[in-house]
Amino acid sequence: MIRIFPLLRFLSLPCLAVMLHGQNAKILEITTADSALVLVATPDAPVVFRHYGGKANDMRALLYKGHREGFEAYPAFGGSNHANLALSVVHADGALTTELVYAGHEHRALDGNREETVVHLKDKLYPLAVDLHFTAHKAENVITQRVVLSHREKAPVRVEAIASAYLPLQAGAYYLTHFHGAWGREMHMTEEKLTPGGKIIEEYRKGVQTTMSDNPSFMLALDHPADEEAGEVYAGALAWSGNYKLLFTPDERETLHITAGMNPFASARILNPGETLETPEMVLTYSAQGRGQASRNLHDWSRRYALAHGDEPRSVLLNSWEGAYFTFDEKTLTDMMDAAAGLGIEMFVLDDGWFGNKYPRNDAKAGLGDWQVNKKKLPRGIGHLADYAVSKGLRFGIWIEPEMVNPKSELAETHPEWVVKSPGREIPQRRQQWLLDLSNPAVQDFVAKTFDEVAALSPNITYIKWDANRPVLSVGSEYLPADRQTHFWQDYVKGLYSVYERVRAKHPRITIQLCSSGGARLDYGALKYHDEFWASDNTNAVDRVLIQYGTNMIYPAIATASHVSASPNHQTGMMLPLKFRFDVAMSGRLGMELQPKDIADADLEFARNAIQNYKRIRPVVQQGDLYRLCSPYDENGRAALTYVAKDKKQAVLFAYNLYHFHARGFTFDVKLRGLDPAKTYTVSELNMKTAKSVFAGNKKTFTGDYLMKIGVSLAIPRPQESAVLYMTEE
Repeated sequence: MIRIFPLLRFLSLPCLAVMLHGQNAKILEITTADSALVLVATPDAPVVFRHYGGKANDMRALLYKGHREGFEAYPAFGGSNHANLALSVVHADGALTTELVYAGHEHRALDGNREETVVHLKDKLYPLAVDLHFTAHKAENVITQRVVLSHREKAPVRVEAIASAYLPLQAGAYYLTHFHGAWGREMHMTEEKLTPGGKIIEEYRKGVQTTMSDNPSFMLALDHPADEEAGEVYAGALAWSGNYKLLFTPDERETLHITAGMNPFASARILNPGETLETPEMVLTYSAQGRGQASRNLHDWSRRYALAHGDEPRSVLLNSWEGAYFTFDEKTLTDMMDAAAGLGIEMFVLDDGWFGNKYPRNDAKAGLGDWQVNKKKLPRGIGHLADYAVSKGLRFGIWIEPEMVNPKSELAETHPEWVVKSPGREIPQRRQQWLLDLSNPAVQDFVAKTFDEVAALSPNITYIKWDANRPVLSVGSEYLPADRQTHFWQDYVKGLYSVYERVRAKHPRITIQLCSSGGARLDYGALKYHDEFWASDNTNAVDRVLIQYGTNMIYPAIATASHVSASPNHQTGMMLPLKFRFDVAMSGRLGMELQPKDIADADLEFARNAIQNYKRIRPVVQQGDLYRLCSPYDENGRAALTYVAKDKKQAVLFAYNLYHFHARGFTFDVKLRGLDPAKTYTVSELNMKTAKSVFAGNKKTFTGDYLMKIGVSLAIPRPQESAVLYMTEE
C-alpha cells in the first residue's frame, strides 16, 4: 500500500502534505507485508529515493533528511546526475538533457492483495512525461516496477536508453549472486563481492535465446556473503525475453547503484509525438531472513502471478525425443505409450520429427516451417496417436518451433521476405535454420495460426512444447523502415508476446512448455504465458543437481521440468543408477526422456514405484516452500534440500552425494528447516533399492524440533548415492 505522512504528526488521511524547507514534501510508501519502498516527492522537484527494505511502523523520519539529499528515483541523463542513468533521450531539437520532476501520483487497489502506485514525472522544459508504475504484491513481499514514456514534442524524439528500474542501496559491502553458463550447464551460480568498477550482467547480441549464457536475475546480500536463512538479501529478475542489461555500480561513497532494463545497444527508439514506450517489469523482493526467504517470495509470487495455472498439479510425462529422435513410425510411438501407461505416467509428448512432406523432417536440415503431418511416418495422422494415448489413460502433447524455418522448406521458398537478414548479405545458419521476423505482423499471424492449426490436429492435444533453437544472427528486417532498424530488438520480443497473448486467449487450458535449446529463454517475461520450462537439454542427473539448484533460486520447482533419462547419458556419457536419476528428477516436475523398452526388467518395478511415490509427494514439491540445506557448489560434493507444505503437515527431503568417495559407514548428516517444531512427524524413506533403509529411523516418529535441531543421518557414502525422506504429521 502507499501511505503519505505529515512531518509533525500522523493522520490517517489519503493525502497529506508537510512543509519541508519551505516546500510541500510528500513521503510515498509502497509496502508489502514485510517490506517498504519509500520515495519523497515535492512538486516540480526530483522525486528522491529514500529506502527499500524492511518495513517500519512509521517512516516519517525519512522526511527530516531533506528532499534534496539522496538519489533521484529515476535519474535521467542531464542536469546534475552522476549516478547510473535510467533514461537517455535526444529531444526533437537535438538537446541531450532531460530533468525529471514530480508531477503527481495515483494509487489504486487492483484486488485484495495487489496495489498499484503510479508516480508521474515530467521534464522541466519539454513536453515529455515518464510514469513510474509500482505494483506491490503484499502477501508475497514482491514489488514490480515498469516505466511508461510519452511526449508531445513537435517532432520525434530518440530514446537511447530506458530502464525498467533504478535502485540505490547503502551498505558496507555487497555480495552478488548471479547465474551463468552455456548450453548444457545453464543457471550455474557464482557469488562475488562487488568491487570498484562494478559488474554488468547483459546480453546484447542474441535477441533470442538471451538467457543461455547469463540470466537476467540476481541475489544481492548486504555486508557479508549470502546465508540461506539470515541476513538482508535482495533478489531481482527482469521480465523480458530480449537483450537486457543489469548494471551494479558501487560509488566512492559505498552506495550501490542498480539499473535494470532492456539493453540499449543498437536499440535506439524513434518515438513520434503522442506515442508511448513501455518497459518490461522488473521484479524485486527483499528478505531479512536470507536468500532462502527471497526465493520463497519469488516462488509464491510466480505461482500466483507469473506462471500459467500455477495452482494446478503438473503431470508426469514421457517425452519422445531421447527415446526416438527423428526415427520413428506409428508403432514406435504407440509402443512407447503402452510402456508409459504401464509405468503410471500421465502424458505422452511427441517431440520433433512429425511434420513435413515435400521436405520431410527426418533430421534438423529440412522441413522446419512446414507444419503438416508427415504422411509417410504417420499415415493415420496425429489424431490417431492422440486418440490412442487417451485410450491408454494418457494425455497427449506435441512439439513445435514456430519462430524458425529451414532454408530447405516450402515456407522459405514461399516467404523469403519473412526471414531475418541483413540486406545483400548471406543469411547465416545455426542448426541449419533461419529466424522468422516477428517484428512483422504477417509473421505474427503465421505463428499464431501455426499454433492454432497444430492444436486443431486433435481435440486430445492438451500440451504443446514450444522450442526456439537459435539466436539472432546478421540482424535486419524487410518489414521495418530503414530508419527504424534499431527497433528490431524490442519489436521482435513484443511481437512474440503478442502471439503469446493471442494463443493464451484462444487456448487457455493447453499446457505450454517454455523451451529454447534448454534454458535459453528462461525469464519471467515469457514464463507467465507458460506452465513450465525445460531447464536444460542436459539430462545428466549429476549436472541437473547444480542446474536445478541455481534455477530454483529464482524460478519455482513446479515449473522445472526434470526428466529421468538413459544410462549412459546421451549428453555426457555418464553412467548413473536409476535410483539417483529418479531422486534428482523428483525434486522438480518429474518426467522421463528415454525409450522405455530399454529399461531393464529388474528396474521396471522400481520405476513404477518411484512414479507412484512422486504422485504422493507432488503437492509438497510443486506447491510447498523450498529450504536449501546443503549446496552442491560447496567443496564437499553434496546437496540437500527440503520442500515443506504450507500447513507444515508434510515435508520431503532430497539428499545427494555427488562426487566424493567416503569411507564405509560415513554418514550424510542433515538438519532440516521449515518444519513446525511442535508437530510430530513419521519419517519414511521413498525409492528404496534394498530392504534396509539408509536412515536408521525409518518409519519412526520425531518432533519437528528434533529434526531441525538434531537432524537425520543418512548412510549414502558413495558417489551418486541419494535418499528421499517423506515426513508426514502423525
